Amino acid sequence: MDEFNGSDMRELEITSEGFHIHLSKNEVSFEKPAIAKESSEKPAIEAVEDVSVSEKSKAFEKDDVKAIRAPMVGTIYLKPEPDKDPYVTEGMRVHKGDIVCIIEAMKMMTEIKSDLDGVISEVLVENEDLVEFDQPLFKVTEG
Repeated sequence: MDEFNGSDMRELEITSEGFHIHLSKNEVSFEKPAIAKESSEKPAIEAVEDVSVSEKSKAFEKDDVKAIRAPMVGTIYLKPEPDKDPYVTEGMRVHKGDIVCIIEAMKMMTEIKSDLDGVISEVLVENEDLVEFDQPLFKVTEG
């Protein structure tokens, strides 16, 4: 763990023969789940509305405003190098195939290309954020 702490790696995950360890330097807070107390008056489990992340994230999409979404889970990099300008910024025109960011997963850097033509109307993530599959990264006004 000392070598991991002393390195510039942000995350390390190892799985081998039933053993799994995940180390992360990313600041993520998790809320502790509430523990339901058993009661003879109420059932221990109540129905909860199940709304997926993709349904919530599609709520802002309109006819002319679409999202460029994360094709995988990983760490997003909005710049090609720390001292360089971002790939895209708000107000910038993008075309299908333009590189908009990089997502790092398992030490593999994957260039994420726009699947839309339009203008970046909003950047929805910060550099080095952890992103989920199908999470919206950029709002694009088509046209």
